[in-house]
Amino acid sequence: MPSEKDGVMIILSSPSGAGKTTLVKKLSEKDDYEISISHTTRQPRPDENRDKDYFFVSEPQFQRLIQNEEFLEYAKVFNNLYGTTRTPVIDKLDKGKNILFDIDWQGADQIKNKKLDYKLITFFILPPSKEVLFERLSKRHASDKLIAEERMKQFERDVLHWINYDYVVINNDLDECYLKINNLIDAVLNNGSKDYDLDFIRSHVDRLTV
Repeated sequence: MPSEKDGVMIILSSPSGAGKTTLVKKLSEKDDYEISISHTTRQPRPDENRDKDYFFVSEPQFQRLIQNEEFLEYAKVFNNLYGTTRTPVIDKLDKGKNILFDIDWQGADQIKNKKLDYKLITFFILPPSKEVLFERLSKRHASDKLIAEERMKQFERDVLHWINYDYVVINNDLDECYLKINNLIDAVLNNGSKDYDLDFIRSHVDRLTV
């Protein structure tokens, strides 16, 4: 049975380019917060380090992990496989570490459905507008504009999953967004009052999906 000393699972999901990875890294600087490192079959980006940002593996290696039922969650995203192995996550939670997950809505659904005996808080990060998102994606994929356009098409589908998360936070300013997430986590863990306006979020989603 879990105890009060166990860590908490905190999931951040977002459409591509909304900033979840940067926010996860920022949250991981706090004491007792640690990022769950995912396995992936995609190639490393220039600024990524092996075994720190991701465990980069071949597709046959990934399939072996699936067959051995080692994943807590896994999903195919933009033709690449991503997954979180169970054992290191459970070990760290049992030692009182709060584990941060940088995963998409498919992985978040799988973790929720596992109904593990640990507290779980889920966040969905949204951009301030589609224009800002396209600008961010265009900068990230400057060498191939088609990738940014493909990500924007996927955004139309991904954004619909906001309703399945505990909290939705708009990433207009990184520091403000980080502070909002941090305050909500503290409020949940300490039974404090939450500064959260669901009607505002709903109207923002409506604007994004017009």
